[in-house]
Amino acid sequence: MTDITLTKTVSAVAADLPGAAELFRSKGINFCCGGDVTLADAAEKAGLAPAELVSQLEALVAAAGRDAPEDTPALIAHLLSRYHDTHRTELEWLIPLAQKVERVHGDHPDAPVGLATTLIALRDDLTEHMKKEEQVLFPMMQRGGSPAAVHAIAQMRHEHEDEARHLVMIEHVTHGLALPQGACGSWTALYTGVRKFADDLVHHMHLENAVLFPRFEAEPASV
Repeated sequence: MTDITLTKTVSAVAADLPGAAELFRSKGINFCCGGDVTLADAAEKAGLAPAELVSQLEALVAAAGRDAPEDTPALIAHLLSRYHDTHRTELEWLIPLAQKVERVHGDHPDAPVGLATTLIALRDDLTEHMKKEEQVLFPMMQRGGSPAAVHAIAQMRHEHEDEARHLVMIEHVTHGLALPQGACGSWTALYTGVRKFADDLVHHMHLENAVLFPRFEAEPASV
């Protein structure tokens, strides 16, 4: 995503722009169940000036990707170490923690019922997705690209949309990652970890969609 317009939907922006989800939460804008509304409608409903909301989102666009290397091989290495490895490590402990919280607090009206199942589905999809990038797409890119890379990128973009839908479901079952009053340490740690994981995944997908992939979608690129 390189531009923000008032006709874009809240859910699309939240899934594609690093930091947007947290901005929406701070403004009281729902992007799971009510995420199909436009930014203009969401701003009006939240009592915000649409132009101010767009301005804040544009600031996030300007900030996105600043911590990533520019050179293609270095960017790929960054994606592998900062995101692929980190996602795998974090899901290993987030899933059992989600299962524990659901088991212990399942009768609480704000319990994140379904979170563990959603994280498992996301883990399974993401594991296969990252494997394709590591074994097929990224090596092609490191060799300078090829016509086959264009087709692989199209598939990766499609799978990013699937992963974004998992993030919307996480937002839904956790009630916007809002902790109930008196939440225990495990519940607090779970939401802290899920928030960080979700933000990382959005940033990861943004770097690929907006920075890396376009380099190889037209003519074969040089590295």
